[in-house]
Amino acid sequence: MIQFEVDGHVGVIRLDRVEARNAINAEMSAAIEGAIDRLEDDDDLWVGILGHNGPVFCAGADLKAIAAGMAGGLGTARGGLGGLVRRERTKPLIAAIDGHAVAGGLELALACDLRVASTDSQLGIPEVKRSLVASAGGLVRLPYALPPAVAMEMALTGDTITAERAHQLGMLNRTCEPGAAIDEAMALAAQIIANAPLAVRESRRLIIDAAHQTDIEAMDAAAAAQIRLAATDDRAEGPQAFIEKRPPVWKGR
Repeated sequence: MIQFEVDGHVGVIRLDRVEARNAINAEMSAAIEGAIDRLEDDDDLWVGILGHNGPVFCAGADLKAIAAGMAGGLGTARGGLGGLVRRERTKPLIAAIDGHAVAGGLELALACDLRVASTDSQLGIPEVKRSLVASAGGLVRLPYALPPAVAMEMALTGDTITAERAHQLGMLNRTCEPGAAIDEAMALAAQIIANAPLAVRESRRLIIDAAHQTDIEAMDAAAAAQIRLAATDDRAEGPQAFIEKRPPVWKGR
């Protein structure tokens, strides 16, 4: 159902149910959740990439399972659909899209922290075309990733948009040539892992939490994060490397 590869400090998860357009069933949700567990539990892995095999990133929930009345059993108790859309995480996760990411597939991508896509990708939440709603985060996260009017149009028409338009509107961090999504995601991951991993995780969490806090609450949370980082080895390494004019050697502790 999935493949997991390690490249330095990066864990690459590939959806691998190619014969079903990487549609999500219960087994795939459990497999993705297990891969996220592995990423979170391995101290040597600092960034994750969610990619795929085959020409489609993910066609969403398995409609055959939904038609058989199994919609409620497609996710996991902890992570929801794909074992991911409701999952609490600490490490950055990059979606690498090289083809269609629609319905639950786009919801998986929206659950990631960063997104890259090839220029032939199409993105959308077409659930209304099947008398469904995008209940795994699409209707919640899409208005944050896109201008609300565009998100509303996508939700009500069910039509897709191109990767190029999604990039112009801010949903995607980067676009690339077809076939290069994983490479582009790896390049983005390399920029992240050049930085102190604990500071990266704190910064990620602070940005996520700030959406639901007042400015003062968010700044207080950031001050508390500074105190936590002050007690780490990496906090001492950062200024020392600057003084010695050398690249820092991060330990993640």
